[in-house]
Amino acid sequence: MSNKHVVPGAKEAMNKFKMEAANEVGVNLKQGYNGDLTSRQAGSIGGQMVKKMIESYENSIK
Repeated sequence: MSNKHVVPGAKEAMNKFKMEAANEVGVNLKQGYNGDLTSRQAGSIGGQMVKKMIESYENSIK
């Protein structure tokens, strides 16, 4: 299995999205390695990203 992005610029867009989500939940992410985050912090970032994706989808079908 490959971890290559098919869409040019997708990696940068996802990183920007992740940084925005982290900022919204009050987690300080830095560029590069963030392995020192707690599971709670990482989970809150992922959860915020999913929440925003669901909201975006719901708004698009209205």
